[in-house]
Amino acid sequence: MDIIKEKLRQIPSLLQELDVDLWLVFVRETPVLCDPIIPLISGLEATWQSFFAFTRKGEAIALVGNLDKADYERSARFTEVLSYTAGVKKDINSLLDRLNPGKIAVNYSTDDPSADGLTYGMYLLLCDYIADTDYINRLVSAETICSKLRARKTTGEVALLTKAAELAEKAWQRTLSQLRIGMSEKDVATIIDDEISRLGGKPSFETIVNAGSKTEPGHGRPTDARLEPGDLLHVDFGARVEDYCSDLQRLVYFRRKGESQPPEEVSEAFNTVSDIITACAKECRPGVRGYEVDSSARKILIENGYSEYQHGLGHQLGRSVHDGGALLGPKWERYGRTPTLEIEANYVFTVELEIVLPGIGCAGLEEDIVVGEQGGRFLCPRQLKLDVK
Repeated sequence: MDIIKEKLRQIPSLLQELDVDLWLVFVRETPVLCDPIIPLISGLEATWQSFFAFTRKGEAIALVGNLDKADYERSARFTEVLSYTAGVKKDINSLLDRLNPGKIAVNYSTDDPSADGLTYGMYLLLCDYIADTDYINRLVSAETICSKLRARKTTGEVALLTKAAELAEKAWQRTLSQLRIGMSEKDVATIIDDEISRLGGKPSFETIVNAGSKTEPGHGRPTDARLEPGDLLHVDFGARVEDYCSDLQRLVYFRRKGESQPPEEVSEAFNTVSDIITACAKECRPGVRGYEVDSSARKILIENGYSEYQHGLGHQLGRSVHDGGALLGPKWERYGRTPTLEIEANYVFTVELEIVLPGIGCAGLEEDIVVGEQGGRFLCPRQLKLDVK
């Protein structure tokens, strides 16, 4: 299964839908600074200045340095592979003259980092190459092309994302039996990471561990803080399998002496978070906008007497943990227009939120879903019951 060929087959109809004649990706020295779209449309490194041109007609043309040409031909991913030796200016203008596109989409965006791969220096270089032509007046943003291509997961991509989620959940189940009072956050993270590796994956990001209320939830690294009775252990982790990522959060309560079950406030917080994830997953249907789902979650929290979480409800998953494009989030400045974009079938999202309990810890859960006509389908078994030690 060649996922890149699957993705390339999506491009012509996407350009037709968006009324774009040519999508032009311009890169160089990709091992040093790689446009985020390259792993989806090429999968190969480019040494010198290189162009990848895609048309509505299904043409996929690579214009690369002479010593890179052989690899691109062997990949059999492009309808045509061209090469140059001394300089590419003449060749790119000849290609543009041949194709004569109206709108030329290039990779810049103010809102979506996954669509902002054209550096300023490369933009200046491109403008210099086509300065004496009318093509310079035909440049538009490829933001929507990048966003939709990343987000519209193929059958192969959904299969790999499911595999990554299932592996992470299995690693967590193996971890559970090893957890003990007195372990540090670093100890817990090491166990999770080791179990992911034993199962054939890699951590998709640095595992986050909160030993009760000793550390704040967020993106901080594990510390030497140790688990004590009365702590709610919160972990945020994921697995990478064949370049596709999962992202989960799980919880364990460590009982105090004389406790047979968690305090009522812990159970209530867990159930509230779990119920919100259930409700919001059902809302994730084609045509719904991300801010609408996020708003539903906040409404339920407030109705139950809790404070709002200080982030978006969910991000897309793919080759990156934060895969760009439409977001399940509020209309905050930091998210730009991404929360207003429509959700489509086969988008893959996290659904995540937390309730912070002072002196106890973070009651946070996170699940991975794929969008369908009837709502989000969970990619792996959920945590529906609070684990107790």
